[in-house]
Amino acid sequence: MSSGTGSEPKMEQPTRRIVTGAPLDEDARIDASVRPKRFADYIGQTRVKENIEIAIQAARSRGEALDHVLLYGPPGLGKTTLAQIIAAELGVTIKTSSGPLLERKGDLTAILTSLEQREVFFLDEIHRLVPAIEEVLYPAMEDYRIDLVIGQGAGARIHPFILNRFTLIGATTRAGLVTAPLRSRFGIVHRLEFYTPEELVVIVRRSASILGIAVDDDGAFEMARRSRGTPRVANRLLRRARDFAQVRAQGHITLAVAKESLHMLGVDEHGLDEVDRTLMLTILQKYAGGPVGLSTLAASISEEEDAIEEIYEPYLMQLGLLDRTQRGRVATALAYKHFALEPPRRQPGLF
Repeated sequence: MSSGTGSEPKMEQPTRRIVTGAPLDEDARIDASVRPKRFADYIGQTRVKENIEIAIQAARSRGEALDHVLLYGPPGLGKTTLAQIIAAELGVTIKTSSGPLLERKGDLTAILTSLEQREVFFLDEIHRLVPAIEEVLYPAMEDYRIDLVIGQGAGARIHPFILNRFTLIGATTRAGLVTAPLRSRFGIVHRLEFYTPEELVVIVRRSASILGIAVDDDGAFEMARRSRGTPRVANRLLRRARDFAQVRAQGHITLAVAKESLHMLGVDEHGLDEVDRTLMLTILQKYAGGPVGLSTLAASISEEEDAIEEIYEPYLMQLGLLDRTQRGRVATALAYKHFALEPPRRQPGLF
């Protein structure tokens, strides 16, 4: 099961949202205890899991390093968890870093030269690598070699340093920003999809068991279906519902308790919160359903463009409330129905 509770660097966010897939400081204390350690405990992402399991078994039988792996998808779906499971299944240790942390070639060189045979190097936010750092990865991934420059000026010479054969696992929420030369060097590329409510119920019940939280089936399903298809959100809602239940319901999360606690958190039947509603109503009412450009929309609701594109929009598109077009963001007919609004008559062709 992917708890989606990784240690990914957090995006700067103006608003602390209970339903964001990005990690919050409050998640760290619980993450380690509920995160699955092996594929046997990993629920969801069936196709991805099966393909990686086969690749791991094949690599182990040959005594080789696993091919480099690129994992992409919205935040909170368990990319870090999956990387740690891969290392555990390979029986090797894992070293971690992230694109923004690698500012100099020496930073990456130090990590690469320290890797043992078949060890895993997990690089989060790989799309944020600067070009000079990325160029160091090319020969390292392809030929297990880095070129060390010895000396300075006219007397400088390049000395190739042979690395141990390692596995790089890259993770990103913005696959489109991973350059073609870098992407081509990954032998295994998988997108992590949003989870179904049924899968999230299993995750909620497993986490509740580990944390000693009493929850019935209906209460678990209510939290699961409002978790935006994201395990990290499901675990966060579970913890908030636990607090509510301890104060007002003798510590047991029933359907009624789940509904009341989620109502207090401002999470509606579809997992939308106040920020989602503000974004959609801005498009629907202020811009007559769109199209509206990303920068204009960001300025209108005082949010960062990256936050809208990476955190808010994927789930709204998953629900069918929002479309991205070449001209901008457009609300769908379903969005008008959801918010009980009439589509503007001047745009009948859109609906």
